[in-house]
Parts: sequence; C-alpha cells; structure tokens
Amino acid sequence: MTGLLFLAHGTGKWLGFPAGAGGYPASFSNITSFFSSPVAGLFELVGGTLIVLGLFTRPVAFILSGMAAFAYFLGHWPRNFFPLLNNGDAAVLYSFIFLYLFGAGGGAWSVDRMLGLSKD
Repeated sequence: MTGLLFLAHGTGKWLGFPAGAGGYPASFSNITSFFSSPVAGLFELVGGTLIVLGLFTRPVAFILSGMAAFAYFLGHWPRNFFPLLNNGDAAVLYSFIFLYLFGAGGGAWSVDRMLGLSKD
C-alpha cells in the first residue's frame, strides 16, 4: 500500500493523474522545489512501482527512505519543529516505512523472492 501511495505522487506529477495533483512549478530556483520537480516525480513513479512489485526492494527502499528524509528536513522542518504543524507527517512516515523495508526486504510474495534475489 505504501508503494501505491508513493506511486500516486509520481503519477500526479508525470501523468496528471489524479487530476489536480499538481504539476511542475515554473521555477526551480531553490533546493526544496526538487520535490515538485520531474526528477522527484521519476523517483516516485519508478520507485513506487518497484516497491509494489517487490523488485530490488532493499536498494530502492534505501534510496526512497533517504529521499523522504531529505524532503522532510529541507521542505518541512524549517517551517516548524512538529510534523503535524509543518505538514511533514507523510514524509516522516514514508521515510521510516521505507527504512523498515530496507531492513526487512520484499517478503514472500515479492519478485525478488521469485527470482531468487532474496531469501527473506
């Protein structure tokens, strides 16, 4: 489910679905706009898909965990210390869930397991 929710951020940026999910800002003048950029959308689209499939789960989850933590500390934390007040609760949850998946792997039904890439 986490992979599907993360994937929805990418489809909103790259495919315009769901409608009104946003697009790209006109200017990428600062680092925090990275998270609205096509590059971040590509990470969300590809990474979310790989997490849903359970393919390359550990390395992808590690990268996505770092991306979510980066998003929180650069985009949310400067506004307020508390995630509830700075709207960063989703970034914190994504970061820790992906960190868990990095440690746990994709599980019994993952493509990693079917291909013999993981013995979770």
